[in-house]
Amino acid sequence: MHHSHHAVGIGPQILLALPFVVALVLYAAAVLTSNHRRKKWPVYRTVFWFIGILCAIAAVSWPLANRAHMDFTAHMLCHLLLGMIAPLLMALAAPMTLFLRALKVNQARRLTGLLKSGPVRVLSNPATAALLNVGGLWVLYTTDLYAVMHQFILLHAVIHIHVFLAGYLFTVSIIYIDPAPHRTSYVYRAIVLVLALGGHGILSKYIYAHPPNGVPADQAETGSMLMYYGGDLADIVIIFILCLQWYRAARPRIRELSIN
Repeated sequence: MHHSHHAVGIGPQILLALPFVVALVLYAAAVLTSNHRRKKWPVYRTVFWFIGILCAIAAVSWPLANRAHMDFTAHMLCHLLLGMIAPLLMALAAPMTLFLRALKVNQARRLTGLLKSGPVRVLSNPATAALLNVGGLWVLYTTDLYAVMHQFILLHAVIHIHVFLAGYLFTVSIIYIDPAPHRTSYVYRAIVLVLALGGHGILSKYIYAHPPNGVPADQAETGSMLMYYGGDLADIVIIFILCLQWYRAARPRIRELSIN
């Protein structure tokens, strides 16, 4: 049975886009402060943040967000932009490093204390982050939640916020661009990443064969293919960065062994 999905009004779209606009302004202010006090902040990191924010805003606001309510393929494009591409670009922008440079000493100490806290330790564990990220998607697409979210604006907003936060949390738990007080081993992160990629891939195939309630079969097929192949692009970048960091960390040890 096909459900009628109503487009989200301009008000909720503005509310969903607003946190990203605020994040853009805060980052720009931090760049100006940092450049005034210390050496210049790398331009490429600012570009990453700017493009990441644009991807996130595009996913939650008109016209793509309106189309996503009636077209599952458009919805899946929003999912890729909001849950994978935007988090990856924003993680590469190293926001915590920038804020620690721009804040006053006392404020920077408070932020460092927060990053070292117990709740952050649990949330930043790759296994927790993967469960929130991939597990959340399984719940969304294999239950009636996908159909129900189009009927309730608040639920729609909560799910979109979760998709972004879980995607960002997963990204920063696998690749360490910013300071990470609760570091886990490369082997552990690699294992979790492989399992997460497997879970994401299996889900996209499941959607292809079993469309969510209210989604026409043709849209489910194109949407699931977009999820599968589009997700691979972001995953390849994460795998490359993880392998590069792993190689660089192991290189001194390799040299030491060759000398001995």
